[in-house]
Amino acid sequence: MSGRFFGKQFTSFQIIISGFMIVILMGSMLLALPISSATGEWTPMSDSLFTAVSAVCVTGLVVRDTATYWSFFGQATIMLLIQIGGLGIVTITALITTASGRQISLLQRSTLQESISANQLGGVEKLTSLIWKVALVTELAGAVLLMPSFCAAFGLSGVWMSFFHSVSAFCNAGFDVMGGRTGQYSSITFFSDSFGVILPLCLLIMIGGIGFLTWDDIARNKYHLRSYSIQSKVILTVTALLFLVPTAVFFFNDFSNLDLKERFCVSLFQAVTPRTAGFNAVDLGQLTSAGRAMTVILMLIGGSPGSTAGGMKTTTAAVLFANAAAVAHRPKTPRLFNRRIDDDTVKCASTILVLYLFLGLAGAFVISIAEGLSFESCFFETASAIGTVGLSLSLTPGLSLGSRAVLVGLMFFGRVGGLTLLYAAADIGKVETARFPVGKINVG
Repeated sequence: MSGRFFGKQFTSFQIIISGFMIVILMGSMLLALPISSATGEWTPMSDSLFTAVSAVCVTGLVVRDTATYWSFFGQATIMLLIQIGGLGIVTITALITTASGRQISLLQRSTLQESISANQLGGVEKLTSLIWKVALVTELAGAVLLMPSFCAAFGLSGVWMSFFHSVSAFCNAGFDVMGGRTGQYSSITFFSDSFGVILPLCLLIMIGGIGFLTWDDIARNKYHLRSYSIQSKVILTVTALLFLVPTAVFFFNDFSNLDLKERFCVSLFQAVTPRTAGFNAVDLGQLTSAGRAMTVILMLIGGSPGSTAGGMKTTTAAVLFANAAAVAHRPKTPRLFNRRIDDDTVKCASTILVLYLFLGLAGAFVISIAEGLSFESCFFETASAIGTVGLSLSLTPGLSLGSRAVLVGLMFFGRVGGLTLLYAAADIGKVETARFPVGKINVG
């Protein structure tokens, strides 16, 4: 589906990308203003642009500590950018359109369908309404659950902190405003043994990361799991596995120096937050090599399609494993929940995997050479950027402009999506009229 603006034809994918770029540009200009900084000074455009990209792409990598550098206006702007980026520019536009009493056009429906990964045009208005209801109710409930712990520790300022962190967690952004009270770039390490903070944040991250279509499935079918779509079944199954297995790995392999309660809280949280949320409850330097590797894998997989999370997506991982199992056991096609997975889906999943690995490794290679840093540390940072996570080994604030530009590109790619960028760059009118002969290549 495409539309024509100013005499030029745009596809839905190009409109989505343009929308993100416009919001990022506006956000960076607002953050550059003196009113946005705590000192009342102009912020360099390179810093405000990086922060705007990180917020809109719900990543959480920062070059300035959010709590100490930005004023209340600056923090509120960041929170607004996070909300827009998390729910999607197209979703918000559709809400404004329907709220004003106007009908959503066919082009808007098509663009919204691509934005939220819906399977069909029908029902997108109802789904948009559900997205906003779930988002607002969940964020409000999350803020209420966080308030007792935050207000007890920080007084009335804990109210603002509760709302900021609730939005940041639900949108899988990872921005925090703890720095002025617990040390710069400290994230939520102050509450590493607090169930009152750890559990609400985990729930917010997971609810935001399972995807809009899964919300719709849950709302319609309730506890009748057999009635769920295959996509919802895959998402919920993979989400559960990526919650339980890493928690056990972190608990038994890392953080042995912590007492039992804090060890469980940290292990639980560090299994959930790499799924593109980006908070950390402990200094990541305490992770073992195996723990860092597990974190990188979780960052690259990310959340689910049509969610506030980024990454390759849980469904991509499921399709790749199903295809590997099909090759090993020699059925005709890969299967999940007694349903056949078509070849196009397998090709898309393979393409996404190659894109994420190639760009993440290439970015790490460039930064490692430019900055003279270890490749392992740089790959952790680039995996965090392309997965729109925000976890960091404290490298990002000290990087040069060129290395920051690499991270900006990776964050944008990770949020918009590799296939969206490929389809946006594709020739609209090109039709395949001939096919090349088959060439036999042995692999493996």
